[in-house]
Amino acid sequence: MQMHEVNFLCHGSVVAVSFVASILGLMLLWDRKGTKDDEREETEKILFRMSFSYWLVYCVAFGLEKMVFPNYEPMMMTLKITTALSYFLTFSCILSLPLHRFAVRQEVQD
Repeated sequence: MQMHEVNFLCHGSVVAVSFVASILGLMLLWDRKGTKDDEREETEKILFRMSFSYWLVYCVAFGLEKMVFPNYEPMMMTLKITTALSYFLTFSCILSLPLHRFAVRQEVQD
């Protein structure tokens, strides 16, 4: 096996595991009871849900890009754009979580 194939298998495995983990994360965040949380907790749940959802989109687009449509160029370009956008949206949601907590702490202290 060449090094490129090994890297692809490792990355593909990590993406597959993170796909399952994202589904589990969304299931854990599913609010079945309809309990009302305060605004801060609700915002954090939404940011977590968005992070997991965007990551699921990344995993699906990555899988389709590598496995299903390797020779169809228009679809490949669309999938590459989708993977890039979902990756950056995931990053921005993850970055927003601590920023949100910091902003809430600042409001409480003031």
